[in-house]
Amino acid sequence: MSITITLLGQMITFGLFVWFTMRFVWPPVIQAMQERQGRIAEGLAAADRGHRDLELAQDAVKKHLKEAKTQCHGLIEDAKKQAQHVLDLAKIQAKELGDRQKNQAQAEIEVMIQQAKEGLSAEVANLALLAAEKILAQKINDNTHHDMVDALIKGL
Repeated sequence: MSITITLLGQMITFGLFVWFTMRFVWPPVIQAMQERQGRIAEGLAAADRGHRDLELAQDAVKKHLKEAKTQCHGLIEDAKKQAQHVLDLAKIQAKELGDRQKNQAQAEIEVMIQQAKEGLSAEVANLALLAAEKILAQKINDNTHHDMVDALIKGL
C-alpha cells in the first residue's frame, strides 16, 4: 500500500465526512443557532419593551401622583373655606342669639321697672293718703276732708 492510495482514501473519507456533515449535521445545528439567535433577539426586544413600558408606567404614576396632589390641595382648600364659612355662620348665629337675649333681658328689665314704678306709685299714694289723713284728721273737718280726697283722686 502506498501513501498515495492511503492519502487518496483519507481524502475521499474526509470528503464524504464533510459532505455528510454539511448535508445532515450542519443544517440542524445552524437551524438551532438561528432559533436561539431569534429567541435571544426576541428576549432583548422584550427587555427593551419592558424598560420602555416601565418608564411609561413610571411617568404615568408621576402624572397620577401629581394630579392626586393637586386634587388633595384643592380638597384641603375647599375644606378650609367650608370651615371658615361654618365658623362665620356660628359667629353670626351667636351674635344674633346674644342680641335676642340682650333685648329680652332689656324688655324684662323695663317690665320690672314699670312694675316697680307702679308699686312705688301706689305705695307713695298710700303713704301720702295716710299722712294727709293723719294731718287732716287733726285740723280739718269732714267736709273739707272729703273735698281734699276727691281732689287727690282726680289728680291721680
